Amino acid sequence: MIPVLTAEQSRRQDEATEAPVEVLVERAGAAAAGGAVRLGAGYGMRTAVLAGPGDNGADGYVAAAFLSRRGLWVDVYPFLEPRSPAAVWARERAAAEGAVFRSPDSPRPAEVVVDALFGGGFRGELPDLSFWRSAGGRRLAADVPSGLDASTGRAAEGTLPADATITFGGLRVGHLLGDGPDLCGVVRVADIGLADAEPELRLCEEGDAPLPARSRTAHKWSAGSVLVVGGSQGLDGAATLTARAALRAGAGAVMIACPPTVEEKVRSPEIMTRSIGAAPFLGPKCLPEILELAPRFDVLVLGPGLGATEETANFTTGLLQSWEGPLLADADALNVLDSPDPLRRTAPTMITPHAGEFQRLTGAKADYQAAAA
Repeated sequence: MIPVLTAEQSRRQDEATEAPVEVLVERAGAAAAGGAVRLGAGYGMRTAVLAGPGDNGADGYVAAAFLSRRGLWVDVYPFLEPRSPAAVWARERAAAEGAVFRSPDSPRPAEVVVDALFGGGFRGELPDLSFWRSAGGRRLAADVPSGLDASTGRAAEGTLPADATITFGGLRVGHLLGDGPDLCGVVRVADIGLADAEPELRLCEEGDAPLPARSRTAHKWSAGSVLVVGGSQGLDGAATLTARAALRAGAGAVMIACPPTVEEKVRSPEIMTRSIGAAPFLGPKCLPEILELAPRFDVLVLGPGLGATEETANFTTGLLQSWEGPLLADADALNVLDSPDPLRRTAPTMITPHAGEFQRLTGAKADYQAAAA
């Protein structure tokens, strides 16, 4: 799994690193210069570096030095004078390599723009970046696009979108949540020798959940089985899509337990079905039959297309309280609950809410990862 850090965890990671800050800035600047080259910055082309007062600006100054040495025309725009020792040192590096320093009030277009203004340390208001949003050229963000909160993914007004982002030591929460995915472009993580850090989140990769190999004698019931409980009139597709996804994820046997009107519309021969009750939705009277059927399966999925009525709410609460096996609650199994209390089961339980469902269950408007914990 890939570690994902908040801005505070990243700061502590920097403090725990024994390498001198100039060494880290040199590595980060080299990585940023490489990112600019990948975006198309080549010999004789014009590149703009937007530099801030802190260590993010230092990364930009060092990137300017590397790009100048490579034969590019590099214009550096110090939006604020360097305040950190690393930024002062890095600015001298850029000047020594031939980078040209220009006023942010007199910008010139460039083929590639390196945003090294604030990174994950942004606070307050952004300067006017409207020229760089409209002037064309591809944009690389160092750490995170300036104006994006690295811990939450919330973007300040005027945040400069990037075509690519180069970050250091690990992904940030803001790269993955909130506005981040729309603003960061392609995100690359550069290893610059930072200390390990305990992450806020971990991002699963395909290799973290590989499909297990099946033996020659395997059969559908030995490869994992899933019972999907859901569907209602007008919402018949969700249960079918869920069942297909379970099969693609490696389950050997998958059944949909649903109202008769839904069973009639399942057109996948690889999916088993069981008609439950006589109504166009699942209600409390369906519970005994579901509870009799469920023990044959390893996992129960509750909610896709279930419908949000008083009857389905009573059915959902009853099933959550009665079923003692592993359960995944999705969609209407979450929408019909007045609180998350019925989901606090002793058996393994997973929920898959979208943002609106999560907000309603937890009251959280942002910082979803903190509310989830």
